[in-house]
Amino acid sequence: MKFRFCGDLDCPDWVLAEISILSKMTSIKMKLLCVQVMKDMLSQGIDYEKVYKITQDAKFEIGDVKASIAALTFILSSAVKYNCDGETLSNELQQLGLPKEHATSLCKSYSDSSDKLQRHLRTTSLRLSHLEKTEWRVDYILSSSELKEVNEPSVQMRLHIRNPDTGKITPASFTVDMDKFRILLNELKQAETVMGNFT
Repeated sequence: MKFRFCGDLDCPDWVLAEISILSKMTSIKMKLLCVQVMKDMLSQGIDYEKVYKITQDAKFEIGDVKASIAALTFILSSAVKYNCDGETLSNELQQLGLPKEHATSLCKSYSDSSDKLQRHLRTTSLRLSHLEKTEWRVDYILSSSELKEVNEPSVQMRLHIRNPDTGKITPASFTVDMDKFRILLNELKQAETVMGNFT
């Protein structure tokens, strides 16, 4: 069976196994657990003490707690990724065996935070290094120790690249001949035009 929250694919077997574990807790505790998982997904951290208190009544072992968090993280992030609405998500989770009250609690938390979660995942999911600054210098080599006459220009390049995770800027230096420099310059201009369209 295909599920929209899974991108119109089958639900993974491990998630199916965890749905039976999630069914052991009350729907109110399910909502509280969803709140903690959402906080973690929004990079606000998860309060494991609260999680253990929430799952204590269901007599979850440490492995069950971790598996429940993993399953909820998958369900919520996948639903956001495929822009699944709360009603569809609730129906699909019930088809997978999650009780109606549990599915309603999960989907209430999902609907309340889906926009915020989508924005957060957009900014943190695919983060690439950022080109901060480009420096270049043209050297015209007349001759070298190996060749009497060279008469060839070369370009000394230095790119300053910002790491998206640390914010640290690292320089990368290299030398290119004039033909490769023209290609690089053209590609940088095209990239700048494309990136300008996204802002």
